[in-house]
Amino acid sequence: MMLRKPVAHVEAEIAAHGLKRTLGPVNLVMLGVGTTIGAGIYVMTGTAAANYAGPAVLLSFMLAGLACAFTALSYGELASVMPVSGSAYTYAYVAVGEVFAWITGWLLLLEYGISTAAVAAGFSGYATSLLHDFGITVSPLLHTPLIHTVQTASSTGLVWSGGLDLVAAAASLLVTAILVIGVTESAAVNSVIVVIKVSVLVLFVVFGIRAVHPSNWMPFIPANTGGMHFGVPGIFRAASVIFFAYVGFESVSCAAAEARNPRRDIPIGIIGSLAICTVVYILVAAVLTGIVPYRQLGVPDPLAIAVNAMHTPWLAIMIKIGAVAGLCSVMMGLLYGQSRIFYTMSRDGLLPRLFQDLHPRFRTPWLGTIAIGVGTATAAATLPIDIISDLVSLGTTVAFGIVSFTVIYLRNTRPDQIAPFRVPLGGIRVRGIWIGTAPGLGILFCLIMAAPLLIDLTTALFTGNPVPALLLLGYAVLGAVAYLAYGRHHSTLGREAFLNAPPTPMPPP
Repeated sequence: MMLRKPVAHVEAEIAAHGLKRTLGPVNLVMLGVGTTIGAGIYVMTGTAAANYAGPAVLLSFMLAGLACAFTALSYGELASVMPVSGSAYTYAYVAVGEVFAWITGWLLLLEYGISTAAVAAGFSGYATSLLHDFGITVSPLLHTPLIHTVQTASSTGLVWSGGLDLVAAAASLLVTAILVIGVTESAAVNSVIVVIKVSVLVLFVVFGIRAVHPSNWMPFIPANTGGMHFGVPGIFRAASVIFFAYVGFESVSCAAAEARNPRRDIPIGIIGSLAICTVVYILVAAVLTGIVPYRQLGVPDPLAIAVNAMHTPWLAIMIKIGAVAGLCSVMMGLLYGQSRIFYTMSRDGLLPRLFQDLHPRFRTPWLGTIAIGVGTATAAATLPIDIISDLVSLGTTVAFGIVSFTVIYLRNTRPDQIAPFRVPLGGIRVRGIWIGTAPGLGILFCLIMAAPLLIDLTTALFTGNPVPALLLLGYAVLGAVAYLAYGRHHSTLGREAFLNAPPTPMPPP
């Protein structure tokens, strides 16, 4: 169904969403920073350096940050025009129609809901390490996912561990409870956590510089060992791995319906949080790879490995406290974003009504939040983090590309529309069609981020490891079945189009 949601429908939703407008620009920047600085720096930096880029993971962060910067500009313009909580899903509904909107919403479930499970896995690693420092040992059966990966020279295999990561599951459920209480309370908790974790990372950089061994940065770009392991291909592969580390800035756009002045403040929150996080990522990654040889960083808690190598017990405890608190704020932001996207999809009829039912006191979509939280807790207890991150990054690149395309579409179809924030750098016209420089580069960089993932997935498929491809295919089939079985028949826009359609003429006798 290629029905497009009219912008007039979106404008009507802005006035009648029922959520409380309580968030200012500082809250929004804090939301973006809180959601972004988390698994990317506390967990995936080590994996990307150890398996793909080595010290050149700094270049990977710059590449991924540049890709996100162009997309962030597109988000800023769209959020200033359509300040609703559906984020990329709503933008796709306006630009390319209902089917693509559903696909985008399904991809955003990867980006928000499933990535929360990856963050929870990182939380579990740091939390159990912190408890061990205080003399409390948690059985591996309680913080090991049911399925974990085994790396070989040519492929990735899956094995049953016999455990369940109940620590990660409990963290997901705790964050869910906080979000049910209300966005104002959640924002206050998030702001405190952001201050704590950024301060801890600053301490890590300041004290870590003294423990850096420049020899650990040599060679800066390790020689390629086959496929996309190290060398220049490894830099791009690592960028695709850590790309999802930046997705938190997008959660700001999901808060548009609860921002006091969304047309002004949402672009500030998106671009401001992305700039802060990129600087923090690069500084921390540089110090991390300078303290510990990169091949030792392929663990769930690489910063803990680094501070242990520094022989500063007090800083090790501080880092782990910051990581535990910080990863909680990331889960909070991701689950918040996912609940608001499903809230909007439910209002459009594409998902069951429980995702839009508001709590009579807290005015939050509480039943939907609980359902998402339970699903996330289940994934965190059972799935391995590295396969999760690849799926999340692939889903993110497609969603980001759709956002950039939407800017181009709206500029061409509604050239007179007033946007409080417009993407810079201008554009060109090809056969009368405006193609913006920033959104065009956003699409290009998304393709660059997706290419290594698709190459690795295809290579694994033809070398006897079909697991990643089967996971992706299974996820796509599940999404198609969900739309065909429910969304297509309950679509609000589809029902309106059916009721307004002219009657079918009777055939002549």
